[in-house]
Amino acid sequence: QVLLVESGGGSVQAGGSLRLSCAASGFTYSMNCMAWFRQAPGKERDRVADIYTTTSQNIPVYADSVKGRFTISRDKSKNTVYLQMNSLKPEDTAMYYCTATSGLCRGPDPSQYNYWGQGTQVTVSS
Repeated sequence: QVLLVESGGGSVQAGGSLRLSCAASGFTYSMNCMAWFRQAPGKERDRVADIYTTTSQNIPVYADSVKGRFTISRDKSKNTVYLQMNSLKPEDTAMYYCTATSGLCRGPDPSQYNYWGQGTQVTVSS
């Protein structure tokens, strides 16, 4: 079993920044893929970014809506994945969830991911 705990959410004004963290514990050594999804009220859960970790590199992928503004990173020694969010917009307002899976990242379909955190709320005001 893998436990994921997100932190770092909050309320900011448009143009501001936040850094989300997701600490993983448990059976984590095989979790090569970690990702961030977000879900606004009444909307589907959408992938924001994922990162695939090998022994020699980390490979990030971003949704078009956040490219150039968000950066995903992973510190495998700390079993933690981060999401640095800059130039935030009101449309970034959502609950942000951390997820993990073994093997390759599974694309934008949230049903393909095995483990989820409880979420952290991000609110961006105009």
